[in-house]
Amino acid sequence: MNGTLLQGFSWYVPNDGSLWRSIADQAQHLSDLGVSAVWLPPAYKGQAGIDDVGYGVYDLWDLGEFDQKGAVRTKYGTREEYVGTIQALHDYGIHVLADTVLNHKMGADASETVTATPIDQQNRTIEVGNPEQIQVWTRFTFPGRAGTYSDFEWDWTCFHGTDWDEATGRKGLWLFEGKKWNENVDDEFGNFDYLMGADVHLTDPKVMDHLVEWGAWYLETTGVDGLRMDALKHMGRDFTMAWLDRMRDVSGKELFTVGEYWSADLGELRSFIGDDRRLSLFDVPLHFNFHHASRANGTFDMGGIFNGTLVDADPTMAVTFVENHDTQDGQSLASPVDSWFKPAAYALILLREAGYPCVFHADLFGAEGEHPIAPVEGLETLMKMRKTRAYGVQWDAFDDSHVVGWARQGQMDDASDGVAVVISDSGESAKTLNVGAHHAGQIWECVIGGCEPVQIGDDGSALFPVPDSGLSVYSPKGV
Repeated sequence: MNGTLLQGFSWYVPNDGSLWRSIADQAQHLSDLGVSAVWLPPAYKGQAGIDDVGYGVYDLWDLGEFDQKGAVRTKYGTREEYVGTIQALHDYGIHVLADTVLNHKMGADASETVTATPIDQQNRTIEVGNPEQIQVWTRFTFPGRAGTYSDFEWDWTCFHGTDWDEATGRKGLWLFEGKKWNENVDDEFGNFDYLMGADVHLTDPKVMDHLVEWGAWYLETTGVDGLRMDALKHMGRDFTMAWLDRMRDVSGKELFTVGEYWSADLGELRSFIGDDRRLSLFDVPLHFNFHHASRANGTFDMGGIFNGTLVDADPTMAVTFVENHDTQDGQSLASPVDSWFKPAAYALILLREAGYPCVFHADLFGAEGEHPIAPVEGLETLMKMRKTRAYGVQWDAFDDSHVVGWARQGQMDDASDGVAVVISDSGESAKTLNVGAHHAGQIWECVIGGCEPVQIGDDGSALFPVPDSGLSVYSPKGV
């Protein structure tokens, strides 16, 4: 069966602790839609307690079990509910990916005075002052957990630097005495090791050992099947691959892993994947192509929609997506895909053979609040078509800047297989596609787009209309 990954959250899901239960309740429905894996949000306690989406990491060992940061539960629920949700998904054959945020920590329990050098925030390789004494929030003692599961405590030696001096109330960037930024990171801002909070010195031996211990505990405790790794461009490939290898060793699992390396530069993504190909990456260049196409008023070259993308260059390592929690309006990486184009964008990732598509929670279920998102029209149908019909040889027609299409010809021994898709960014049109001579004489109905049925010619080809809305999808009728 074709695999489909679901991102099981969006940034603005309610902070009422209901998400874990909601996903557990939806497990059968997700299975019916063809979801093969769910990426769940960070399950551990963040600095903002029940308001933390999970990326302001405070305590990796608290999955909603201890009274810390104002509550026992996280934004999404309790540890018991989290583990129960994983089991509920497993009961329907759905794998679970755990969101893994190791780059930084926030919300320390106490501050320390350290010697640190001020750094140019626009070029982190340049010092802009002499070493000075600053007061930093780097002591993590987790009094609410009181040593349960681990008695490891963090101090300034576990970090490279930070962006706040408590003594003077200054915001800036400081590198701690005796430390240096990891050189194996993205070169934006000279060196993009530092992102936020207290920047974890991931390759420090005691830190590495602790994170391996935590990872082994987490995998055993939760039973997750794979990982989504956050902020890879800030962490360094050396640490990432070493830690991931250890996780696979201690768990004895394949641990499918997809990383977030937020760059539109295909070369950077391929370099991080490397020759050893130990993890997949989200196809950020494809997302930006969707974003730009949706706002180009018909001037985007639709025939080149896959140009410069990971799914085109290295399809087996590409996790394709339309939007995620960071691209939503109001977020630092906001680059939303306009709603009119989303059905077409989802067809481009769900109904083609290349890539592992990821469906965004808000696009499937909607999102409320300050930046509402409506469920994408026809998305459930597209997901079901991927599960049941999008198989066989792929026949492409990306030979026009406005109207493109493709067909999946289905299995030769199954007349019900196959899809034909036409996309237009400039209104009503049509495209000739070949669905295979074994479908000759069949009537194919328009399951998305509202067009009239089409009869397949003797050679397997037909002219497939597309409406003004920009997407039509056809499949064998009544078979």
